[in-house]
Amino acid sequence: MHSPHDPFVRVRGAREHNLKGVDVDVPRDVLAVFTGVSGSGKSSLAFGTVYAEAQRRYFESVAPYARRLIHQVGAPEVGEITGLPPAVSLQQRRAAPTARSSVGTVTNLSNSLRMLFSRAGDYPPGAERLDSDAFSPNTAAGACPSCHGLGRVHTTSEELLVPDPALSVREGAIAAWPGAWQGKNLRDVLDALGYDVDRPWRELPAEQREWILFTDEQPVVTVHPVRDADRIQRPYQGTYTSARRYVLKTFSDTRSATLRAKAERFLTSAPCPACGGSRLRPEALAVTFGGRTIAELAALPLTDLAGLPHGTTGTARVLTQDLRSRIAPVVELGLGYLSLDRATPTLSAGELQRLRLATQLRSGLFGVVYVLDEPSAGLHPADTEALLAVLDRLKAAGNSVFVVEHHLEVVRGADWVVDVGPGAGEHGGRVLYSGPVAELASVAESATARHLFDEAPGPARRVREPRGWLRVGPATRHNLRAVTAAFPLGAFTAVTGVSGSGKSTLVGELTEDLPGITRLVRVDQKPIGRTPRSNLATYTGLFDVVRKVFAGTEEARDLGYGVGRFSFNVAEGRCATCQGEGFVSVELLFLPSTYAPCPDCGGARYNPATLRVRYRGRSIAEVLDLTVEAAAEFFADTPAAARSLGALLDVGLGYLRLGQPATELSGGEAQRIKLASELQRGRRGHTLYLLDEPTTGLHPADVEVLMDRLQGLVDAGHTVVVVEHDMAVVAEADWVIDLGPGGGDRGGRVVATGPPDRVAGAEGSVTAPYLARVMP
Repeated sequence: MHSPHDPFVRVRGAREHNLKGVDVDVPRDVLAVFTGVSGSGKSSLAFGTVYAEAQRRYFESVAPYARRLIHQVGAPEVGEITGLPPAVSLQQRRAAPTARSSVGTVTNLSNSLRMLFSRAGDYPPGAERLDSDAFSPNTAAGACPSCHGLGRVHTTSEELLVPDPALSVREGAIAAWPGAWQGKNLRDVLDALGYDVDRPWRELPAEQREWILFTDEQPVVTVHPVRDADRIQRPYQGTYTSARRYVLKTFSDTRSATLRAKAERFLTSAPCPACGGSRLRPEALAVTFGGRTIAELAALPLTDLAGLPHGTTGTARVLTQDLRSRIAPVVELGLGYLSLDRATPTLSAGELQRLRLATQLRSGLFGVVYVLDEPSAGLHPADTEALLAVLDRLKAAGNSVFVVEHHLEVVRGADWVVDVGPGAGEHGGRVLYSGPVAELASVAESATARHLFDEAPGPARRVREPRGWLRVGPATRHNLRAVTAAFPLGAFTAVTGVSGSGKSTLVGELTEDLPGITRLVRVDQKPIGRTPRSNLATYTGLFDVVRKVFAGTEEARDLGYGVGRFSFNVAEGRCATCQGEGFVSVELLFLPSTYAPCPDCGGARYNPATLRVRYRGRSIAEVLDLTVEAAAEFFADTPAAARSLGALLDVGLGYLRLGQPATELSGGEAQRIKLASELQRGRRGHTLYLLDEPTTGLHPADVEVLMDRLQGLVDAGHTVVVVEHDMAVVAEADWVIDLGPGGGDRGGRVVATGPPDRVAGAEGSVTAPYLARVMP
């Protein structure tokens, strides 16, 4: 009898992004890895097609309200998909930078701990039992009233608000006030209130200075503006706001990162004196378990928290057991060094995704497809084995696990591999192979096969002689305890160690103040922008060149269009509906809001009049839609553009589109864009380059290209320091500094240091055996 349960997910005619009408069958109930060079289309297949279609079907199955939005959010470009179960996506999204989100809230472990204190805590005599909400700094019942549950208070001082007391108010003595009309208005209001705005600040009486800067009063007064000869200004009612009030309000309310950063310059942050930084009310802090407050337990590494005593009552035993069972998968994934109160914005994308993965292990879902985005990112080889065990457990629970991954050990551990390629962008978008891993060896055009089955180590490299040393320490920060380290100048250094061993903290000690550093460039994985308005072209400065080219066309000159007309940030040229973003934000009441293409311009960002101007047959929107590789040919005879595009090609980003929104870029892509922006600048003396896991999100074939660029920088006389888990990269370094031996409190020491061959034989190093495997 034919079973209605199709054992395969069958995709037909997938055309999302660069996919070329892909047909592929992937079995259910297996660990399937989607691989291929960066930009080949594997994410378009796994996330853009399979997961997007599962999400669309979910929308279809709920309310008519949600179905209306499908048309706005858009369905994936695919002929049909059969055999598709419900899907859960665990992408490497960067967390929204909120001070209230923490390891405890992401994993729901905070809920278990709060329940334990509410039901089984030791209360002071006579105190009434508190609800679990009273132990949360994110609720009105639990938050410390002084700092509103943030744990820190922001204050300011006269010295910060008025950096130059020789100036008068009219000359801008109060630097914290806004510029332009708003600042002039406040000065005019102060003048109307009878204060001398033309006298040097330091000559004003102390009580006047105190009132101007710190009063909470907001008096309203009639202002008679000084009349300009060319325009009549009528009197108006002006409201006074003190400098402190203005700065605190801007800091807490503004959505502009620039305004917030400006306000922050005039503030000092300190632990809240009322709660000591614990963020909770005194009533909650009076309750203990095992002799400790909830704030003290939340600050412990999870490995220590798992050793919590069982308590004396049956309730306490049940609740501590529940807490331990929830902590176990987090520790298993190599994250035992984290504490519950660790803020989410301080976590890497890889750490955050693994926390979500640990939470899923407890969810008990079965019969779903988990779609994961490089779960091995930021993982030491020693932790990758634990990751594979966790993925196997998800599979054993009756789920299908589809993983987009470059890490060769994860590919080897899979049941099935889908290899996409052969190249990136236009040169990819085909499924080269779909089947058991071993048979991929016979696929000649697969870049993955070349690296997966060629185990022969490369030729031995000659280690460079340093021309000097940078010495840091003794450093005591986070888990580093009086650590000293020496970095060779004019060489390539790799800093290694398990997650949480202190690598990034040690590299953070390298600053421009150290003797021997003339220029320091820190290339991190932070996004190059948080909205679709930021993109590759704007960040690299390439957009300025493109706009000049369009403004220089005969058509633009005839119409009187200047360079500004071709900016999607200027009202004249942009689409009025989406304000030049190309997207409109669609609010989904019960799900996170999402971006959908603008219904008027279709994502082009510009109005029809601007799009009429063409350069070599293309409008500005069509040029922004070119990949870096195609644009390099298009602008081959424009030197300023060719230089930027050449640098992007050099770091393996030829597949990205010029106008690709920053919100669509991974952390690794953002880092390589920053590196390319740096490479296109003229060399200015000796530079120290610091990179944090530059190979994240890179296929081994792309790692080779990136390493050529980085080794080229060192050959040109610069110094490169990378934090890295890829042992093939570490083997190519001149010097290795290995931290550990473990993470968190069990790390923070230099375990081994020297050329790679010496570290590969070091005793007591977790890294050594993995490095030894790839050494020539």
